[in-house]
Amino acid sequence: MSHYKSNVRDIEFNLFEVLGIGELLDAGAYGDLDTDTVRNILAEVARLAEGPVAASFADADRNPVEFDAPNHAVVVPEPLRKTVEAVNEAGWSRLGLPEGMGGVPAPAPLVWAIGEMLVAANGSASFFNMGPLMASVLYTIGNEQQKHWAKEGFERGWAGTMVLTEPDAGSDVGAGRTKAIAQDDGTWHIEGVKRFISGGDVGDTAENLFHLVLARPEGAGPGTKGLSLFYVPKSHFDSETLELGERNGVYVTGVEHKMGLKSSPTCELTFGATDVPAVGWLVGDVHNGIDQMFRVIENARMGVGTKATGTLSTGYLNALEYAKERIQGADLTELTNKTAPRVAITHHPDVRRSLAMQKAYAEGLRAVYLYTAAHQNADVAELVSGADAELAARVNDLLLPIVKGVGSEKAYELLTESLQTLGGSGYLQDYPIEQYIRDAKIDTLYEGTTAIQAQDFFFRKIDRDRGVAFAHVAGRIREFIDSEAGNGRLKAERVLLETALTDVQEMAGTLTGYLMASQDQPSELYKIGLGSVRFLYAVGDLLIGWRLLVQAEVALAALDRDASAKDRSFYRGKVVIASYFAKNVLPTLTATRHILATLDTEIMELGEESF
Repeated sequence: MSHYKSNVRDIEFNLFEVLGIGELLDAGAYGDLDTDTVRNILAEVARLAEGPVAASFADADRNPVEFDAPNHAVVVPEPLRKTVEAVNEAGWSRLGLPEGMGGVPAPAPLVWAIGEMLVAANGSASFFNMGPLMASVLYTIGNEQQKHWAKEGFERGWAGTMVLTEPDAGSDVGAGRTKAIAQDDGTWHIEGVKRFISGGDVGDTAENLFHLVLARPEGAGPGTKGLSLFYVPKSHFDSETLELGERNGVYVTGVEHKMGLKSSPTCELTFGATDVPAVGWLVGDVHNGIDQMFRVIENARMGVGTKATGTLSTGYLNALEYAKERIQGADLTELTNKTAPRVAITHHPDVRRSLAMQKAYAEGLRAVYLYTAAHQNADVAELVSGADAELAARVNDLLLPIVKGVGSEKAYELLTESLQTLGGSGYLQDYPIEQYIRDAKIDTLYEGTTAIQAQDFFFRKIDRDRGVAFAHVAGRIREFIDSEAGNGRLKAERVLLETALTDVQEMAGTLTGYLMASQDQPSELYKIGLGSVRFLYAVGDLLIGWRLLVQAEVALAALDRDASAKDRSFYRGKVVIASYFAKNVLPTLTATRHILATLDTEIMELGEESF
């Protein structure tokens, strides 16, 4: 049996019953994609994910890719190769890509839901399929010749990478030293070493690979403003036909040995270190590297959060299946009765508590990333939250750190609950959860650590935005609080949500006060640094609580209709879990508000020798 357990029912519930995208689909907004077609697509993707994609999950961990040092190449084991081929042949990566390069228009929530299933079924394999995304970015921002390369490279199945990180710079991208030297023929020679490059080589699973590389042209200024973006192929090719030529001077010089995702080829790349130059082309003929690369970074951050959510979801569903079957101990009310029948561990209160939290965060995080994705299409955003295109883009930017930062941290945290549900068995490789945990930890680290996400969230997405997007989302939450839908059956939960909203708004005010005070006392910025991750988590819990309660409202309406027995169980679960989250998580935000309001800088003044 497959380790991976999809949750198509919950995805469909979000897309059609909560977000209501069927209205747009059936009106022809996305061509031939109507509601029935999308349901069929989701079912097909689930079968692909649970079958060929999941098939190499454990083998790819136990028998990871190898580094062929003499040939500067990655060697891909056969089981993983079959998975990569199955994903490529299925062709789902066309959905949502620009039509001009062969893509198919699709609403972003559908695209990300498909991505959740494929990446959660086999995270390592997903790094062999980054070519479509990189090609779409090149097609969007490149010059006419580069658009041609993007389109034809996509059709030929070329792989692609984003190349930022350097050994000494790490997350300080602006400290990068890789340089670009202009040539008389309009090309550039790239020289330097990059590290932690996911998919830096894909072996022979693709005929060619191209890197989108941040480098500093000779004479350019320091920091991120001095960086430009370059297209650097693994092998040269004919500009018109794309037939392959000689090897370019960029080589894999190491493959990282990792805690998890062991068959994701995370490479060290060396540019221009031999007598063969690493030839690159300036993307779009403009020196605007960091802004161009952020198109990739933001997509990657969304992908990280989606991956984390999907991994937690399958972890929870595996734990739930085990808990239903594992007979151990008597019911707590029969504790003193030595002859009481043994029961499934789902009868034990703490197991129920754990499963409830796993379910709440798995389904709540999914609801948040899909709500975020709804703001990546102007028509969907208008339908879902009344935002115009400009405001929708700002809301999407606001929520990305929540999807990535909160999604990755909470998924990793709750996956330990999934493992705990299995007891000692969870620690064994007989079950997939220990690998889920190892594979998921990286989600909190790459594409910007959680602290970076938290500071980006406050400084850029709230303060620099003047709180516009934040106010819009808060306004939608306030509308829900003031609504009478549900016939008063969510009245207590609405009160809890209102308190949580007030808490979060006061936290934002507190951090803004520290920022203003820093103009006279720079050390006040330390308080933002000390409190920003707590604030990020608090906003995440607020959004999860809100979206779960919105789902509960939809579920109550469905229960009032003539739902099937199976659907009634599904809807009752939605109502109870939303209420549970509101009562057990939202009240903790008040404590966080008090902590942020009383922050001091004592810990920053402590000498390093005292740690």
